Amino acid sequence: MAKLWTIFLMFLKINLLTTSGPASVGLLYKEAAGVLMSQEQFVEAVGFSSALPGSDALQLAMFVGFAAAGYPGALVALMGSIIPPTVLMLAVVALLQLVRGEAWVSNFVRGLAPAVSVLMVLVAWQVFHGELTGQLLLTGLIAVGSLAALLLNAPAPLVLLAAGLAGIVFFR
Repeated sequence: MAKLWTIFLMFLKINLLTTSGPASVGLLYKEAAGVLMSQEQFVEAVGFSSALPGSDALQLAMFVGFAAAGYPGALVALMGSIIPPTVLMLAVVALLQLVRGEAWVSNFVRGLAPAVSVLMVLVAWQVFHGELTGQLLLTGLIAVGSLAALLLNAPAPLVLLAAGLAGIVFFR
């Protein structure tokens, strides 16, 4: 029972301190490798959880929990991983329900929109910054075509599908 409690608290701590990205894998490695499982097992777990569809963090948690304490360990690790974001989301929803009619909330959202747009442009710039000149031109054409289709009210999933197919054709 003490081992299950240790697993639960470890995953609770990891999911309170990180956002389930690469940082959580690093922290989990520090906490679990050599303690609950060998380093080789941990590397295998990361690779296995990355290959499967779904949340890598939850799969990795269940893998580590199972390696440490079988099915109860997997369940306890999953609960330790799910509880922090669930409680946080419930708190945010409760808070938004309290202030949903306030004018400042809609103004706040209007203020967020340009910042999110700029962040998306910066991410796109970082992704395409290293592209070769010919590929950059093709990438720009796909981007302009996608923007034009969206401005003409084309369904977003179809625009994404068309852009992906264009990538297959142009970037062989």
